Amino acid sequence: MSEAKPTIDLAHLANLARLNFDPNSSESARADLEKIIAMIDAMQAVNTEDVAPLSHPLDGAQRLRQDLVTETEQRDNFQSTAPSTSEGYYLVPRVVD
Repeated sequence: MSEAKPTIDLAHLANLARLNFDPNSSESARADLEKIIAMIDAMQAVNTEDVAPLSHPLDGAQRLRQDLVTETEQRDNFQSTAPSTSEGYYLVPRVVD
C-alpha cells in the first residue's frame, strides 16, 4: 500500500514565507516542493541507528597558529599624547555625579 501524497497549499506557504508567485510559475514551484518533500521522506526512511554523529563530514585537523606574543608593550608610547594619566591609566573627567 502506498501512502497518499500530501496536498501542498502553495498559496498558504507563499503567504507564510511572504513570497509572490505569478500564476505561470506556481505549478512549477508546487512540483519542486513535492520533489523536496519526497527527498526528505526518502532521507527519513534511512536507518541511522548505529551511525555516530559527525561534527564535520571530512576527517581533517584545524591548522592553528602558535600562541605567541607578537606585539610589545607600548603603554608609555600610547599614553604620551593623552591629556592626563596616572599609574598607567587614562584619567577622564567625571561626567556623572
